[in-house]
Amino acid sequence: MASRSRSRTAPSGPSPFAVEAAPLPREKFSDPQLTAKGEERASVALSELDTLWLNTGTLCNLACATCYIESSPTNDALVYLSADNASRFLDEAQTMGAREIAFTGGEPFMNPDMLPMLGDTLARRFEALVLTNAMKPMRRYEAALLDLRARFGSKLTLRVSLDHHSRQVHEAERGARTWEPAIDGLRWLSRHNFSIAVAGRLLPGEGEVEARNAYAVLFDAENIAIDARDPARLVLFPEMDADKDIAEITTACWDILGKSPADIMCATSRMVVHRKGESAPRVVACTLIPHDPGFDLGETLEEASRDVPLNHPHCARFCALGGASCSA
Repeated sequence: MASRSRSRTAPSGPSPFAVEAAPLPREKFSDPQLTAKGEERASVALSELDTLWLNTGTLCNLACATCYIESSPTNDALVYLSADNASRFLDEAQTMGAREIAFTGGEPFMNPDMLPMLGDTLARRFEALVLTNAMKPMRRYEAALLDLRARFGSKLTLRVSLDHHSRQVHEAERGARTWEPAIDGLRWLSRHNFSIAVAGRLLPGEGEVEARNAYAVLFDAENIAIDARDPARLVLFPEMDADKDIAEITTACWDILGKSPADIMCATSRMVVHRKGESAPRVVACTLIPHDPGFDLGETLEEASRDVPLNHPHCARFCALGGASCSA
């Protein structure tokens, strides 16, 4: 594994995206079958494997205030996924008819096997999605990325994390001097006609229409070719905090919310992680819950095809109530 590097920046003070809610009662999300009120907990079946996520490791060049899985320059709780290990999951994903392979971290371009894994993915005719902060780790691979774009075109999409449409809020979350490198990375990707997207967040009380309009102004000013009104090109995530109170999702909630279990992310995706100290990667139900043993589904995608009880605050806040998905 590559040596750890120190973050060149870190946020100071509380995150502007902090969830405002009471502490989560201890009795909630404690039983995979029943809620704290004794009601039947909702679960989600895998309807099809559309997206296979490969977590490249939790090491990142930044230490954001509220990173969803606590990535940082020193956190290697998820070690670098190797190209050899990724290959066997790509084999299985092909057998299961997956459409897309998505890479997340940490910062994927810090993984020394990132380019081989990405090339293997595209050579197998998968669509590839890479979540990146578009900073120095990505920019080291400009020539290789240009080659992949020339060979595979829009089959490769890079989704850049730009937490807010304002420098002040973005840097309050990601640290000083993080705005301009991210914007410059986006400009470079746009200038070279990559398929690109942005992942942002909504501040408490900020409306989606308001946010999309502000991002549109930013993209126009910076010559970044993204349609801010396209939800696949500007993905706006709700905030999460596993320690803050949220309603549990019961089987009755589907009708109440006007939703189907098929709308939830784990109905169509799984994620591969390699935890530090484990001899081989494992498959988990969700991109956001890599460490909870209740969401560890096994060693293979076939084994991981079983139902997933919505037994975590993120299931409620992000998916069922927030209506969000890490996939496009």
